[in-house]
Amino acid sequence: MARYTGPKTKIARKFGEAIFGEDKSFEKRNYPPGQHGNNRRRGKKSEYAIQLAEKQKAKYTYGILERQFRGLFKKATAATGITGEVLLQLCESRLDNVVYRMGISPSRPGARQLVSHRHITVNGELVNIPSYQLKAGDVVGVREKSKSLDAIQSSLSNNSTVYEWITWNNEKKEGTYVSVPGRVQIPENINEQFIVELYSK
Repeated sequence: MARYTGPKTKIARKFGEAIFGEDKSFEKRNYPPGQHGNNRRRGKKSEYAIQLAEKQKAKYTYGILERQFRGLFKKATAATGITGEVLLQLCESRLDNVVYRMGISPSRPGARQLVSHRHITVNGELVNIPSYQLKAGDVVGVREKSKSLDAIQSSLSNNSTVYEWITWNNEKKEGTYVSVPGRVQIPENINEQFIVELYSK
């Protein structure tokens, strides 16, 4: 299964924010990577460079490779609504992302692994496809045999984030994807308009 497995702190430093979640190495060196770090003279970025960086940031944030991301953009273009907003909503509706948002895993790569290793159910059925698109009303749960896993228990006990578009029942270890989130409900610092402009060239 294709996914990015390279150095994460380096990528986070490139974008100037911890896009992969909490990162102690990034906190120590939150300036761009490279031999001269902060002292390097950086010329004004071109419009294309800014748009490309925004697309790369979105891809790394959600753990999606180019081909899949382009496919999501095509879907977003064909759908009704603002293309950039729909694109982010499609990213948020992925099963691995919702597992992460529910707090079942502390990171998206971890959520992706839980899904791939058959620990997650959707409406009572096992689903092992991280890119599975959820619909409003779908119930996402932890498989019965996996409820006692230390990694899941630990993640849930440390999770305090609440999203209006998701409900979670800790006793049953399941939650409902209540509705597609609006743009204001998506906390990611991504300028989706730049991505739309890049792909529209």
